[in-house]
Amino acid sequence: MARALYKGLLLIADGLGDRPVPAMGSKTPLEYAATPTLDRLAREGECGLMDPIAPGIRAGSDTAHLAILGYDPYRVYQGRGPFEALGIGMEVRGGDVALRCNFSTVDSEMRVIDRRAGRITAGTRELAEAVNGVEIDGVQCFFKESVAHRGALVLRGERLSPNITDVDPHADGEPIHEARPIDPSDADAARTAQVVNAFVRMSYERLNDHPVNRARREQGLPPANIILPRGAGVAPHLEPFPAKHGMTAVAVVETGLIRGIARFVGMDTLDAPGATGGVDTDFASIADTIARALQQYDFVLCNVKAPDLCGHDRNPQLKAQVIEQIDAMIARLLVNYREPFYLIVTGDHSTPCSVGDHSGDPAPVLLHGPDLRGDEVLRFHEYACAKGALGRLRGGDLIPILTQLMGVQEKFGA
Repeated sequence: MARALYKGLLLIADGLGDRPVPAMGSKTPLEYAATPTLDRLAREGECGLMDPIAPGIRAGSDTAHLAILGYDPYRVYQGRGPFEALGIGMEVRGGDVALRCNFSTVDSEMRVIDRRAGRITAGTRELAEAVNGVEIDGVQCFFKESVAHRGALVLRGERLSPNITDVDPHADGEPIHEARPIDPSDADAARTAQVVNAFVRMSYERLNDHPVNRARREQGLPPANIILPRGAGVAPHLEPFPAKHGMTAVAVVETGLIRGIARFVGMDTLDAPGATGGVDTDFASIADTIARALQQYDFVLCNVKAPDLCGHDRNPQLKAQVIEQIDAMIARLLVNYREPFYLIVTGDHSTPCSVGDHSGDPAPVLLHGPDLRGDEVLRFHEYACAKGALGRLRGGDLIPILTQLMGVQEKFGA
């Protein structure tokens, strides 16, 4: 493995891209926000737009990160569940089926009141212990809590298949779904769906009157009285990122998903103290952890989740505020790490506040570091970046751009 001439940082502001917001004078939250550091880096560097997978494709955070890290999601992606499970330290063996889950709130008619149970943060370990380790029809069911309302379920047994539909209806006010085999003739998928449905029913029976939820009701909080699985998958086999790209690599992580993806591709992981994966995350701690990581590794990946949450909550003002905090985080990093390095700032996708979900709009991208050609972009936002020297890229272009600048890329051809 060649020694990198320069270090590289890929900073992903999750869901960064947006659309014009009338209340902001038809500016996007990024354009509306005060971002002096990002604007300076844009003036000194090169900018463009990035489609994580392809133009118009609404990428999930999982498929987007795979593509950005150099893996074809159409070939290797087999569901988000295994990434979530591995990311929170669960064992995922060959033949296991893993699902990502939410602690959610339902009424007695099994209608979803709040998919995130008020974004619960306390008591989830006790709730997880109440459902972990059960056996259903000869299948062991392992459940573990993750950050906030999130968790993961691993099924272990004979004749299991990930080819089932979601229980989570993906919207409040809707009844929960029954898991079903995608192909009705698939006996293994039918068996797996039956186990998942039984687990969901059991979770309601055990959690609805759990002491944690009795206390939440007394406090006027929505009870986390059911577990809703989705994204069933099996673990893919991927070429390790360090060998694939010729450099040591680490991910500074906030969420189980990013930790799981990083571990699947052979990257080390670092936790930033106080990093919550929410809008209350400790941005200063993330900056300091990145600075330490750059001293030890050639390449650092960092995903900051907060902008995406604001987009899902349709809150452009809060999204602009967390973008300003990310700007201050980058400023702190540049004070703490003085060596020249290459930095890419982008989103893994756009999450427009007007949509409340991921869209196919490209994300703005910024490249900064020594000896770049530059362009005429003066600010970092969606409209300005459209005029930048990088043009319109795909996610798979980012690592090659970075590695050739870092000096670790092998020449293609003679």
